Amino acid sequence: MDHTDFEKSIPHILVDSVEYVSGSVVTRSILKQNTGTVTISSFDTGEIQTTQYLPFEHMIQILDGEASLCLEDEFLNLETGQAIIIPAHAKHWIKANKRFKMLSTIIKSGYEDVSI
Repeated sequence: MDHTDFEKSIPHILVDSVEYVSGSVVTRSILKQNTGTVTISSFDTGEIQTTQYLPFEHMIQILDGEASLCLEDEFLNLETGQAIIIPAHAKHWIKANKRFKMLSTIIKSGYEDVSI
């Protein structure tokens, strides 16, 4: 079940696929399946994604700008081109030090016995 506004089988420039909006976080779904999701988000300066405890591993890649990630009470600065894998069940939140865009990939567990 795919719920996305990205057209398949054509190239996309991800960093240009979501705009900055003053005082907001904007998120677009790239892929959404039962086995995981891929989204792109833009954060205006000072915006915060609330604390999360996801039951799955979660990769964040900064496509533009800078962010501050709090991962299990440790603060990390992430810049354009950097990525981090957040372990399952890890408490985390992210804040825009400067406006930034990120690609977020969540792969749901429980499918380890399926070959790709």
